[in-house]
Amino acid sequence: MHAEQPVRTGRAKRLPRAVRERQILDAAVDVFSRLGFHASSMDEISEVAGISKPMLYAYLGSKEELFATCIRREATRMMEAIATGVEPDQPPDVQLWSGLRAFFGFVGGNRAGWQVLHRQASSQGGPFAAELADMRGRAISLVAALLVHSSDFPNVPRAGDKEAESLAAALVGAGESLADWWLDNPEEPAGVVAARLMNLVWMGFGDLVGGNVWHPPSRRAPDTPQPGAES
Repeated sequence: MHAEQPVRTGRAKRLPRAVRERQILDAAVDVFSRLGFHASSMDEISEVAGISKPMLYAYLGSKEELFATCIRREATRMMEAIATGVEPDQPPDVQLWSGLRAFFGFVGGNRAGWQVLHRQASSQGGPFAAELADMRGRAISLVAALLVHSSDFPNVPRAGDKEAESLAAALVGAGESLADWWLDNPEEPAGVVAARLMNLVWMGFGDLVGGNVWHPPSRRAPDTPQPGAES
């Protein structure tokens, strides 16, 4: 009696291109996040994706092109999550809070994607720096629009475009830094991390939109008497 032969299922069913590309990108994000760009190989990615290496090249090109596509996809997914999470009809603080929750919710649910989007992309520089700069610019524009829109509410002074853009850049930078810290401290709940940043920025933003602006002290020469001092 012959030994039992493995059952051959025949040629795998052809998948729609969009499904196959998503399968490849999911595998690539997984490999890039674990190994980094330089240590990752197309052999490893094709194995994780369950396709041949020639098919991998045919669908998404070289490793550099694949990495850039991963950055663009993860950036788009993040921006969509934030835009969907923001509650535009709510007061400014609730809008900001809902946006922060959406951002940290995305990072918490897609740690591999954030690892590629922020740590891997920022460490490579070169052609990937432009992809990262585009993502950051989109995030700043979204937050700046939120700050300008906050002037539609009573008792909130209108923020100028440059003022809103500069504040948005500060907030995006703080969010990126905190999310990067969170990768190394995953035991912290997403809501707790989001609340920390909310308290940090809103206490400052709250004073700004209320018209309470901090000014640095005037510089004085060392021998200049202080107000009220004896002559």
